[in-house]
Amino acid sequence: MSTNTDLETINEISLKYPKKYKVLILNDDYTSMEFVIDVLMSIFHKSYEEAEAIMLEVHKKDRGICGVYTHEIAETKVMQVHKKARDGGFPLRAEMEEE
Repeated sequence: MSTNTDLETINEISLKYPKKYKVLILNDDYTSMEFVIDVLMSIFHKSYEEAEAIMLEVHKKDRGICGVYTHEIAETKVMQVHKKARDGGFPLRAEMEEE
């Protein structure tokens, strides 16, 4: 037996999925291809083959998608890229944009 309160409760529950954000690596004239591959493997956990494909996309199209994440994770990944680039002496940049 169903009551009106049961139906009201069901109607009030709606799942809201968090927005997703793409993390992109941007091309520059100074960062080595090997360093970009290392960043993709260490921060984004890509295989060598995946990292190489993304690195080539960055090289040819000026930017490449590294992954899609919730806001907090995307923000952390961008900061990790910038720190690793600074520590390595490269000007490599990453950014995030809403999917």
